[in-house]
Amino acid sequence: MHPGAHPPDHPAIVMAASGRTVSYGELDAAANRVSRLLRGLGLEVGDHVALCLENGSPFFEVAWGAHGAGLLYTALSTRLTAEELAYVVDDCGARVLLLSARYADRAAAVRAATPRVERYLSVGGEIPGYEPLEALVADQPSTPLEGTRIAGRDMLYSSGTTGRPKGIKPTGLAQPVDDAAIIVTPILRDLLGVGPDTVYLSPAPLYHAAPLRFSMAVQQLGGTVVAMERFTPEAALDLIAERGVTHTQMVPTMFVRLLRLPEELRRAADLRSLRAVLHAGAPCPSEVKRQMIDWWGPILHEYYASTEGAGLTWITSEQWLAHPGSVGRALVGVPRVLADDEDVELPVGRTGRVFFSDGPTFEYHGDPSKTREAHSRQGWATAGDIGHLDADGYLYLTDRASFTIISGGVNVYPQEAESLLAAHPKVMDVAVFGVPDEEFGERVHAVVQLVDPVDDDDAWAALEQELLAHCRARLADVKCPRHIDFRAELPRHDTGKLYKRLLKEEYARRATAGPVR
Repeated sequence: MHPGAHPPDHPAIVMAASGRTVSYGELDAAANRVSRLLRGLGLEVGDHVALCLENGSPFFEVAWGAHGAGLLYTALSTRLTAEELAYVVDDCGARVLLLSARYADRAAAVRAATPRVERYLSVGGEIPGYEPLEALVADQPSTPLEGTRIAGRDMLYSSGTTGRPKGIKPTGLAQPVDDAAIIVTPILRDLLGVGPDTVYLSPAPLYHAAPLRFSMAVQQLGGTVVAMERFTPEAALDLIAERGVTHTQMVPTMFVRLLRLPEELRRAADLRSLRAVLHAGAPCPSEVKRQMIDWWGPILHEYYASTEGAGLTWITSEQWLAHPGSVGRALVGVPRVLADDEDVELPVGRTGRVFFSDGPTFEYHGDPSKTREAHSRQGWATAGDIGHLDADGYLYLTDRASFTIISGGVNVYPQEAESLLAAHPKVMDVAVFGVPDEEFGERVHAVVQLVDPVDDDDAWAALEQELLAHCRARLADVKCPRHIDFRAELPRHDTGKLYKRLLKEEYARRATAGPVR
């Protein structure tokens, strides 16, 4: 399944801000030119390209071009520094790098640090030392490569919340393009009815696993992808109404921003076209999800998965209302809960590390030790989360193992306090984590972004006490923050994932200079 399989005049891409529309015929022709160019540069099936591009039609053209040429393609975050970009480009073994002219300030440093790259291509403008893609593809035929085309695969990197990003190496390339499905294509088709009449709003950066895979899967099924250059809650509501959006995927921070809009804007929103809303990528506080179901109706579907793809759970709104807080039952793999560091399977209701058996296999590119760490002695795979199963097979996540706070010998999972604080009407975003403590080893701390910032010391102090009281009234004292700091913004990935590691490292550095408040 590829863009050329659909009616050529049907819209494949609509860019939200500019309104630029690309038909399936135009997307197929552009992707074919990219495929022919990459083959002409000497790349063969299984070789590797890397791309660092903002949301736009060239992103899809390059991705489908690499896919049609049987290549592994690594999409890079546009927020990475030159050093971080160079690390991933070199680590994945890319023979060709495609870089947007928008990020030309990093181009020279990336090139200097990636000696294994053979060709450097610029997209959307000129970059010194890079060859412009547009000029190179201009004379390429717009027809598909001759013979049986083997489908390429994405090779994505974890977002590095706990250290250096890790490349998730896919299994061998063997399926013809006409037969190969993006990993989530069957789910969208069979569970959500995605097809040619679908209008899918993609509000997040396409370089992340879910936006990339789900958008390409919609295009495999002949739907239209409306891609936002940048998410704002007001623009998302406008697009749903104006474009007749039928499906979308969001992360919980987007839900919070939507819920914090003025009441009159929320009441006026025209959501009649919406059939299904997916969410994943981060834990969703129960109260936030309940408010979204009350507003948008029982059309929310949640899934739990990872870039590694070893397992996947799914839950509908109706199932969630009967099992609040769950991330669902398994569609891919079999969830297992193991005791910490013992690899002993735990019974229903007991909390431990979440693994999946009987699912797709994976390995971390060039890092057998990390691959071993991600598997139990039984060979089951984990993404590093903590949780439990109930008697009906529904999975509940408690937190990531790496974020567990050990205070006075007691394990504290910060997600509980985060979910509670995130539901407070004055809170826009929150991070809860452990800070060094001489007596207890660690203690619980929170950093909050407010809906309406204040700049008065007395107001800060009053808000801190209000939020602490809100937490203590609903959670055991040991689980509640001892103090709360306020910031204008928390360090989040564009996809909504919180870079809690950066906060933990900052507070650890501060602790070396003296006691942390």
